[in-house]
Amino acid sequence: MIFAIPVIGVVAPSGSGKTTLLRQLVALLHDRGVRVGYLKHAHHSFDLDVPGKDSFEIRAAGAAQTLLASRERWALQVEEPAPAVDPDLDAMLARFETARLDLILVEGFKHARYPKIEVYRAALGHAPLYPTDADIIAVATADPLPITPHPLQLPLNDAPAIADFILGKLAGAAS
Repeated sequence: MIFAIPVIGVVAPSGSGKTTLLRQLVALLHDRGVRVGYLKHAHHSFDLDVPGKDSFEIRAAGAAQTLLASRERWALQVEEPAPAVDPDLDAMLARFETARLDLILVEGFKHARYPKIEVYRAALGHAPLYPTDADIIAVATADPLPITPHPLQLPLNDAPAIADFILGKLAGAAS
């Protein structure tokens, strides 16, 4: 898939440490001057507002889109017409203001076709994803990888090294 700006995902089963790693990567990349967007695939319902607030009640009454805005941030909530269908990665990426970003980091969307880093922890007992996903460009792990050949192995406990890998991908995408 071709995106307006570089997109790299982090994929793994729940509880593998994706969010922890992404939190570290966003801070490191931000400190290095990279403008990072973040897209998370949630497997459950969520709400940015709370019952009793005007905006919640208006949305609950049937507003198809609700925009919450303050001096510090704004958030647009759009009701899905077909909530039984998972969100489409391309459609979600198209929502970003790419002129204000250098990179989008994605958490999840493991079945979509885009470059991904897998977080692998042998102790969780899950099979690695990389043998069946050609879009996994690296595996961040502290464990030996059980299946060869495998993509590039990155040290899971060395977020700066993973950030360097991502910056290398950004430099390659720019040339």
